[in-house]
Amino acid sequence: MKKLLTVLFVALTICGIVFAQAAAEANSGKVQLRVLNYIDMSEPNSANEIAQVWDKFTAEHPEIEIIREDLFNEPFHQKVEAYAAQGQLPDVMYAWPSGRSSTLHTEGLLYDLTDLLKRDGLFDKYNPLCTAPQLGGYLGELPNGVTATSMMFVNEKVLRENGLSIPKTYDDLKAMVPVLNAKGIEVITMDCQDGWVMQSCLFSLIVGRFGGADWADKLAAGEWDFEDDWFRKALTVVDNLYKDGIINRNTLSISYGSGRADFAAGKSAFYIDGDWACASFQTDTSTGEALFPPELQKTDVSLMNFPAIDGEIVHESNSAVVGTGWAIAKDIDPAKLEAAWTLVKYLEGEYVQTWRLTTGAAFPSLTSIDVAKVCEENNLEPLVAKRSDWYGRIQVATPVIDGVLAPAVYEVINQVLAEIGLGKTTVDEGVKTVNAAWKAYAGK
Repeated sequence: MKKLLTVLFVALTICGIVFAQAAAEANSGKVQLRVLNYIDMSEPNSANEIAQVWDKFTAEHPEIEIIREDLFNEPFHQKVEAYAAQGQLPDVMYAWPSGRSSTLHTEGLLYDLTDLLKRDGLFDKYNPLCTAPQLGGYLGELPNGVTATSMMFVNEKVLRENGLSIPKTYDDLKAMVPVLNAKGIEVITMDCQDGWVMQSCLFSLIVGRFGGADWADKLAAGEWDFEDDWFRKALTVVDNLYKDGIINRNTLSISYGSGRADFAAGKSAFYIDGDWACASFQTDTSTGEALFPPELQKTDVSLMNFPAIDGEIVHESNSAVVGTGWAIAKDIDPAKLEAAWTLVKYLEGEYVQTWRLTTGAAFPSLTSIDVAKVCEENNLEPLVAKRSDWYGRIQVATPVIDGVLAPAVYEVINQVLAEIGLGKTTVDEGVKTVNAAWKAYAGK
């Protein structure tokens, strides 16, 4: 009874908010848009985003009132699922092309943006990968760009001071363990408390090295399963990373983003995250502070792909997926659609995408933005140029696990990765567990 009363209270509260907003909108004469924004307020330039992006839009569009909710990481995703379950999605929301936004896509809760893009002559202005149908079979969100999910940051100062050089192979990494550990320095650090981090930011790359660019297609066609060598070898690499001391098991207790400052301070030689993490090491324009000031970005930090692994079938590959972006709720009030589309066009337009580039947040999906020119004209920090060069060194793009598999499967993979990291399961047990989840999902 208590649980039922709680559910009823939440439902009535949401209804009350919706009715109150409708009344306020009628009185103000403005179109009110509920917006769910994804932002980490602890990150450099996050406070600046409010002024440079949101306040600017409000100044340019006084006819539109934005009621914005700012959330990050798991609280954001939990709120999205709650809104979806209650049938009360915001008018405009930040979204993934699959993975964490699977519910929104597969249940048809997002507005197909294709016709709006074509109507306004914008469809061909974006990278073709970014306008292709997504998980639900339609264009549910307009992406910021294409994301490479496994960037390996190198603390060059740590390597120099310990007589080490950039590793070319897994064995090179392994050889660094005794040298660095003797001084209390970790080889690789990651922030793996959240299950998606190891899966998206390293394991997807490793799976691609053994499975190639088409492993997901072969899996879907029934040619492969998760007990085959391609997946078993990939899981063995993760097991060895922990056993060999290249990654400390304590990384499973580090909350996302918390390890970046330690890496910059020289407590590890390498840090692995997605390409978006570049922004975390650049200057926060609101404070003037940076984990790596521009001068040190030239000498003390570089970017690389994970080195060669014995037995891999593709080389210099990275896991990549169409990036996150902005979406409109399918059931939006028709009277608000044009206002919502105006906001999405702005958020994925030249001004905001250029601003995001200057802060290191994302490389643009708009093909009209000349990255080299923006870098030169804005005297951007060295990490931006290094990031651009890093993309050019990726030879093969392979799938991101939570971008091509359903939650019923990738969440099991996340759990298996954590259990291997904790030493609670074996590779043999892990492949069987994942394969069972896959067969249950695929109805085999």
